[in-house]
Amino acid sequence: MLSKQYIQKCSLVALLLTCYLFSAFALKEYMKNKPFVEKLGYIPSVGSMKVMVAEHKRFLSASLMMKVQIYFGSLIEKSPNKLQVPADYPAMSRTIDAALKLDPYNMDCYYFAQAILAWDVGKADLANIFLENGMKYRDWDWQLPYFAGFNYAYFLHDYDRAAYYYQRAARLSGQAMFMTLAGRYMYDAGRTEMAIAYLNSMIRSTNNQAVKNTLTVRRNAFVEVRRVEVAANNYKQVKGILPKSIEDLLHTGFIQERPQDPYGGVFFIDSNGKVKSTSGFAFAPGSQR
Repeated sequence: MLSKQYIQKCSLVALLLTCYLFSAFALKEYMKNKPFVEKLGYIPSVGSMKVMVAEHKRFLSASLMMKVQIYFGSLIEKSPNKLQVPADYPAMSRTIDAALKLDPYNMDCYYFAQAILAWDVGKADLANIFLENGMKYRDWDWQLPYFAGFNYAYFLHDYDRAAYYYQRAARLSGQAMFMTLAGRYMYDAGRTEMAIAYLNSMIRSTNNQAVKNTLTVRRNAFVEVRRVEVAANNYKQVKGILPKSIEDLLHTGFIQERPQDPYGGVFFIDSNGKVKSTSGFAFAPGSQR
């Protein structure tokens, strides 16, 4: 027969085990549901941190960015198939902002802002705030204007700003791709004449024949676009409506010859009156230039 003392000990153990399991479950639920800003943690003001760390601002900046990366990595581990970024993302962006105020040269911050804020959180405008501020410090770095130009074109559809930043990336890097994209986004912004002038200046300034050839093809395509645009504007002034097709301009004599796309496409006028080409102003894969 079990002693009274043994029964009391077993009852105590059972009670403690029950309390432990309850506490563990409650803690798990709390950690799962508690606010994003708590999970990432609060940080002191940037001013106070600068005073505390003195000459170690770069180290603290790197530490803050590592904190964000570790937190974000834990999200990926919990959701391997699809990343679910919490709606209250500001804590993450505030931590990045603090890291950049401590060290505006911290490239990890800009990469993270571009890769995560622009793509996963859908905040390309916020990413561009970080990138544009970073250009004041990393004024030699072509990557920041390249990221900003991409965001303006792809996410924000602001082709004027996209062209501006691709021009900057082209100037810093000397890469033909950025030069042609700058011209492309000037055209997308309805500034074909400006695109032609820009490409002409780049053609004159480069000594690389391959780059010169690439820019010349795009310049020639936009010269044809501009010829159709001028004819379409003249047509509208006379007829009171925009032409619906290139054929309208040919049949009425507003252009004498059908425009030729050096990329091998066929020019057309879309429903909004924009002059476009079936080539998309790019060579088909495997085609010869």
